[in-house]
Amino acid sequence: MPAICPSCGNTLGEPARRESSRPVAGPTPPEQTLFQGHPAIVGSAGDVLLLIVTLGLAWFWLAARSRATEYKVTTSRVVVETGLANKKIEQVDLYRVIDFAVLLPLGERLVGTGTLVLEADDRTLKESPSKGTLRLERIRTDVRGLYERVRAARDADRARRGVMAMDRV
Repeated sequence: MPAICPSCGNTLGEPARRESSRPVAGPTPPEQTLFQGHPAIVGSAGDVLLLIVTLGLAWFWLAARSRATEYKVTTSRVVVETGLANKKIEQVDLYRVIDFAVLLPLGERLVGTGTLVLEADDRTLKESPSKGTLRLERIRTDVRGLYERVRAARDADRARRGVMAMDRV
């Protein structure tokens, strides 16, 4: 119903409609898994040395350490689940990831593993002991390729949500 002027009684017409400057988000694409798995049981040359020194008995400890952590990287989030009896789950939406680092120390390269470090602008993650970083350590995959896929997924997620990155000076 159009508004009426209280002074003269004329109709004022339809109110002007505002156009939103934010992009309209389309349908959410299904989440795809980019990587899911545990750290490698033997993740570095130091682990190999430990196995040799203990005549293989360290295998049980290394296997338990590996199974205590699970990584899941999808096109919209990163989830790190740690603990055997007591579980802790940390999750970061990909659009909040600020920076990436790929670590390939010699000991890890010798056994075919690497580490992907994600720095995120997430309040709950900044309050954790990791201070805003998620480390996907000793993963047995092409870490450089995973980095490229995660970076592309982060950029696509930001574009879909209409999020723009701003540098802090």
